[in-house]
Amino acid sequence: MPIRMVSPLSIQPEPVSQEDEAIRLLVHQAIQGEEKAWRGLVDTYSRRVFAMARSRLHDDDLAEEITQSVFVTVATKLCQDSYNEQGRFEPWLFRITMNRVRDEFRRRSRHARPTDPSHLQDARIQNAHDHNDHEPINTAPLRAAIEQLNNTDREIIELRHHGQLTFKQISDILNQPVGTLLARHHRALKKLKAIMTPHPPSEPSEIQS
Repeated sequence: MPIRMVSPLSIQPEPVSQEDEAIRLLVHQAIQGEEKAWRGLVDTYSRRVFAMARSRLHDDDLAEEITQSVFVTVATKLCQDSYNEQGRFEPWLFRITMNRVRDEFRRRSRHARPTDPSHLQDARIQNAHDHNDHEPINTAPLRAAIEQLNNTDREIIELRHHGQLTFKQISDILNQPVGTLLARHHRALKKLKAIMTPHPPSEPSEIQS
């Protein structure tokens, strides 16, 4: 089958959604010092930032601290007129979040102590009961499965499903082609499925007479 060549001139830019325009307007107004716009940005993104931090660190208080730290950084850069990510606010915000979480994760890893796995599982179940009214209790097995992924796979799952970013936005954050990220995401999902799929017990081998 012949390959149809497409002229670069025929490629149209992606249309800007109303949601993107609304965020751009909020960012612009926040830079101008409008408090209502700043509250709008915090209301829009704070839950997603918190979810990413908690997913990696399993500590609500620390996730809240990181969320506040991220928005302090964002506010500082906006007020100092050092924001130059026009049209890419979400990738910029979650790059800050990801770097902050990485720093904290490395710091905690250096001082980590062995934890009884049963205690960790109990903590996950209790966390689902006490701290997330919108998340069903049966997500505890999924969280446990995500923990078994390597950092690379876990990162793309968190950006995609906790950060709720598009693959284009993730591409901007990680500086990797969208096709590579799609393949990584697909492999990570397959690993999660394999981890969460119960394996039937093996049958005892027959005793030869």
